[in-house]
Amino acid sequence: MMQDVTGESPDKALVNLVVDEERAAKLKALSLHLESITLNDHQLCDIELLATGAFSPLRGFMTRPDYEAVLDRMQLYDGTPWPVPVCLGVPNAQAQRLESGQSVAIRDPEGFLLAVMHIEEMWPVDKEREALMVFGTTDKNHPRVRYLFEEENPYYAGGRIEVLSLPLHYDFKQLRLTPQEVRALYQKLGWKRVVGFQTRHPIHRPQFEMTLKAMAAAKANLLLLPIVGLTMPDDFDYYTRVRCYQDVLRYYPPGSSLLSLLPLSLRMAGPRDALMHAIIARNYGCSHFIVGHNHANPGLDSSGEAFYSNAKTRELVQQWSQPIGIDILAFDEMVYLPFEDEHRSKDQVPEGVQTISMSGNDIRQRIRNGREIPPWASFPEVVSQIRKAYPTPIKQGFTLFLTGLSGAGKSTIAKVLYSRMLEIGDRPVTLLDGDIVRRNLSSELSFSKEHRDLNVRRIGFVASEITKNRGVAICAPIAPYAHTRREIRNAIEAHGGFVEVHVATPIEVCEQRDRKGMYAKAKAGLIKGFTGVDDPYEAPESPELSIDTSQVTPDEAAQEVLLYLGQRGFI
Repeated sequence: MMQDVTGESPDKALVNLVVDEERAAKLKALSLHLESITLNDHQLCDIELLATGAFSPLRGFMTRPDYEAVLDRMQLYDGTPWPVPVCLGVPNAQAQRLESGQSVAIRDPEGFLLAVMHIEEMWPVDKEREALMVFGTTDKNHPRVRYLFEEENPYYAGGRIEVLSLPLHYDFKQLRLTPQEVRALYQKLGWKRVVGFQTRHPIHRPQFEMTLKAMAAAKANLLLLPIVGLTMPDDFDYYTRVRCYQDVLRYYPPGSSLLSLLPLSLRMAGPRDALMHAIIARNYGCSHFIVGHNHANPGLDSSGEAFYSNAKTRELVQQWSQPIGIDILAFDEMVYLPFEDEHRSKDQVPEGVQTISMSGNDIRQRIRNGREIPPWASFPEVVSQIRKAYPTPIKQGFTLFLTGLSGAGKSTIAKVLYSRMLEIGDRPVTLLDGDIVRRNLSSELSFSKEHRDLNVRRIGFVASEITKNRGVAICAPIAPYAHTRREIRNAIEAHGGFVEVHVATPIEVCEQRDRKGMYAKAKAGLIKGFTGVDDPYEAPESPELSIDTSQVTPDEAAQEVLLYLGQRGFI
């Protein structure tokens, strides 16, 4: 059932949902009278891949029969293989205003018209069922499960879309090729067999050697499909990664490889996700696809076990190889044999032969911590590119995030740290105390639960910008909710260091220090939603530091933080 890479898939033509100019003009006029749905970053990725045919044969966001069939048997309603939902989430209030048969304007966050969607069906989302069927877990350590439960809207809208314009990109335009453009290049170059390799990491030596072995086994050229949509929160930014890919391309034999950026929002659904990646590669005209070690595996669950088995991922994709029309090249972990000076798949190493290995995650952590990368693990150009964007800790920006109950001593410790960091004087320092931010950035906010959380998110945003620009942000909000602190950590760690300090002073001590009498007013019912009284404080489970200020002075607490920063290499 293998396709010719220069033609169409064996059963259906490549979908192109972008309309011509005449139809676009009519839809633009129609859109003036339609309700609008504004897409988030995840949905922007989906609509782009729908529009260009990377998600062929889908012609829009899934309707419920397709959605249910995908959950139950990894097929669309008509039996076409498809492993993960591609659905458009809609807020509850908007869902009440929409119904089947309506059309809606699809816009980006700036209001730019991207498409018109003709709604065929709307239904409430059973998030727990979707999590179990697609991801095999409801564990929120899985980033996409967390997104599903905490950020996905409560209703799905399904229906055909007509696309007027693709989402706007201003970077790497020459590398943003549609499946049809990539197939046309194959024809021009005379390529008949192509291996697809999809990755969210820089290509280091083990991955490079794996692609060479795959090209040799398939007697094929190589298409690199690096993901530049939404990946894992702690991944290197895609600008840095693309520069790394461009450097690595020079190591392949001349004329044997192509690079095309893939604006995919990762599901990290293990076997199901790997199967979707293989379908995408087929749509890009690949005859073969590489499934490597830890493919689409987001890491460890709450019990410390891997979410997905590598063997099961390889087995499932190989089982579906013929129905989807692409050959699968499965690889175990690539390891280095120091005495032979070569890389091999782990399952091809004789027993007793010494091996060493370093995964992409290992390399990422070593670089973030300022440690050296051995030549067998990566290329000098790649390491140089990453170090430009992610310098050693002493040159990074970082955020000190003090969290705890009102009266715990956060602000006092933060002021001491602010003075000490200014005294050190090697970076610009900003103090983002909760009260200071409220006066200058959030004066219009009330003290409702939603507004208090929004204030913390604003602090996190400012801190991430300071960290990105190699400064030091010292934050001291109450920040009672674990999920908000986790989001802030993820955003900041993409650019520098994040040190969470739980100021774990007992609430009895906090009450004794309360000069304004806020705890007493809350207990008397005069104040509603007060953290620690009638609104919970979710204590950090694994902060970098935990300090009880009933046992130490503010100077001693600050010194403990500074010692930790010294151990981490930040000062």
